[in-house]
Amino acid sequence: MSTIEHRHEPHADGRLPSLRMLVRLMANQPVRYPVSLVLWTGIWSSGLVVAVIVERFFDGIEAGGPAGWTVTVAVGGLLLWIVVRVASILFGMRWHARVLFRAGAAMQRNMLRWIFGLPGARPVREAPGEVVSRFRDDVDHTLEAMDLSVDFSGAIVSATVAFVLLVAVDPVLAGVAFAPMVVVLVVVWVLSARIRAYRECARAATEAVTGFLGESFSAAQSIKVAGAEDAVLARFDVLNERRRAMMVRDRTLTAATDTMGESTGTIGTGLVLVLAAGTIGATGGLSVGEFALFATLMGQTSFAAFFIGTFLARIRQAGVSFERMVDLMDGGQWQDLTRHNVLESPLSAATRTRPAPGHADAPLVSVRGLSHVHPDGEGGVRDVDLDVNEGQLVVVTGRIGSGKSTLLQTLLGLLPADRGRLEWRGVEVTDPGAFMVPPIAAYTPQVPRLFSMALRDNLEMGESYGDRALWTAIEAATLRADLDTMPAGLETLVGPRGMRLSGGQVQRSAAARMLVRRPDLLVFDDLSSALDVETEALLWEQLFDGSEPATALVVSHRRPALSRADLVVVLDHGVVVDRGTAQELRDRSEAFRDLWG
Repeated sequence: MSTIEHRHEPHADGRLPSLRMLVRLMANQPVRYPVSLVLWTGIWSSGLVVAVIVERFFDGIEAGGPAGWTVTVAVGGLLLWIVVRVASILFGMRWHARVLFRAGAAMQRNMLRWIFGLPGARPVREAPGEVVSRFRDDVDHTLEAMDLSVDFSGAIVSATVAFVLLVAVDPVLAGVAFAPMVVVLVVVWVLSARIRAYRECARAATEAVTGFLGESFSAAQSIKVAGAEDAVLARFDVLNERRRAMMVRDRTLTAATDTMGESTGTIGTGLVLVLAAGTIGATGGLSVGEFALFATLMGQTSFAAFFIGTFLARIRQAGVSFERMVDLMDGGQWQDLTRHNVLESPLSAATRTRPAPGHADAPLVSVRGLSHVHPDGEGGVRDVDLDVNEGQLVVVTGRIGSGKSTLLQTLLGLLPADRGRLEWRGVEVTDPGAFMVPPIAAYTPQVPRLFSMALRDNLEMGESYGDRALWTAIEAATLRADLDTMPAGLETLVGPRGMRLSGGQVQRSAAARMLVRRPDLLVFDDLSSALDVETEALLWEQLFDGSEPATALVVSHRRPALSRADLVVVLDHGVVVDRGTAQELRDRSEAFRDLWG
């Protein structure tokens, strides 16, 4: 299997191209986004209509009230404009909300798909709280920039048209009126690096708080046993104080740039009033209507300046969130985050079917020269040869750190094989990670995970097997007696990570989840470690003494599994040092006798 390389496509300064990423999100909706863009540009530009109405009305009054621009006509025109604008805004908000939802859901889906596509034994580096922060907060912050992009377009168009109209009236005053807006935009651009840096610190501080909080909740028992409540709370106070300081700094700078944008219209109008006050209505000066046009358009352009400046700030801040999300996708590129998604399609379109029959006389699964060395160069397995025939129980045993779990995970494709060949019924398997899944093979890890939902949902995991299949699997996993003591039965809520169940109940629930899928090969990693000897013996009896004995590859060091095994494989430092039945190994293998006790 080939490993995934960690490669981004940054700018020369090492940052991801946030504007290109934003444009890619827009391009993923070739109809919805352009409609939203045109709609909001029209809503923005419609404000120019008010300026024209006001100018004509006051010019009409100054000229003695020419026909066609009476109070009734002016008020009627404004009311019509208000009705159309409100209706357009309501429709535009609803339409644009769908655009933003699809963009956000697509990024979340791409991150989730990438994480699920990583080798199964390599979890994400971040704590659960940090992952949640990136899926929620960083997506939201990215969408802020996309949300403002339509306002940015409308602001540019309306400000340009307003500037042209004002230049036609008085070029000098138009330049003076727009000067504050230009200054604000320059200031925002100069501060963009600091805006970005503040946002990076604020997001990192927030992530530290959420991550620590998640870890504290998951380790509540350990904290209480160690009497570390005060220390944990003190650490939480330190992280919160840092977050407060970073958030205040980030929000203060953001509010300052927003305020500068909002004030440009007032400043511009004040400058026009100072420069032109003495000439309003005079010959060669501004008419009352023209001054009204200036005042109205400056109000329009003040909003334009605000949104233009805000968008420029948000695009820099969005770059921080883009980088954090891509970093979560270990080995991913920014194109993977912004890839187009059809949200109505299932997350995984792969159809899992049983393979062709293969060779009847071949082992069910066979590996030759299978090797995986951990990235640090220590541990792993080397040149393992192993056959598992149909109906066999094969047990892999060895000391701690001998490579038992690594062998199972490499065989299943959860870890990439450095070399070796895997065959299923004599047919080579080129992608074990995609092939060795139900209904071919199913795996219960050393520390199985349950989710905070009903036991039934934990067993079915989105599928629908029916009560008969569920109870058959429950019986085989020796879980029936436990369920009889649960008042809600299969609807029992197991709590986060199955904390309401005992360790043995969690392991047997995971086994039942595997068995209900009726795979050809069962793979257990030390399943019986939390079971008493009688329960473990009953479990193996249920699996192998029926009319259809299972085929299983098991990691174990306990006698019930070793005694029943058709083949025991002894690993030492990642190498197979012996194999045979338990009796054979007791007679000739000192390493096995040490394990047997």
